[in-house]
Amino acid sequence: MRRGLVHALAWSLATGAAVTLSWWGVHTVLSGTVYDPPRALPLPVGSPEDLVPAETAIGDPVTASTRRPSPPSAPPPSPSPASSSPSSPGTAAAPSTRPAAPPRTTPPPATAASSLKTTAVDGGRVTFDLGESSAELVSAIPASGWQMQVWKQPTWIRVTFTQDGREVSVFCVWHDSAPRVEVDDRTR
Repeated sequence: MRRGLVHALAWSLATGAAVTLSWWGVHTVLSGTVYDPPRALPLPVGSPEDLVPAETAIGDPVTASTRRPSPPSAPPPSPSPASSSPSSPGTAAAPSTRPAAPPRTTPPPATAASSLKTTAVDGGRVTFDLGESSAELVSAIPASGWQMQVWKQPTWIRVTFTQDGREVSVFCVWHDSAPRVEVDDRTR
């Protein structure tokens, strides 16, 4: 009886160690494949008619429905109370009473060589920042009930929305020309 308990305990410890080692290995491999979550953009202001319809987003040049705000100008530095009076060697400066600036939530301003391209499809909305010879994913937002996957490579970006066997992919490619956006809609 005692021998059976020793074997059962040894088997349990070996199995637990094997499962832990396997989980750690799989976790290590999969943690490197997760993409960065898309940045949220401010919602457009206006009526639904102002939004980009899916039909015009495929080939026609369309401007983004949101405007990029001008970069905020830095407020002039205000003198702190400690800097207005002469400090003696043993005195510490008083902390600033000015509140910290809120974190910046707006995207950086576009350069002259880049433009935003928003494509709305049944599965969601994708926005790319198109440069002269490359592109960057700005945001990808799935519609309600749709799943989303993102693939990034040196010469293309793919965003795929899936729901009930339907797959809508938005590609941005620039391997042989200037960046362009293409849409592929298929049923599995």
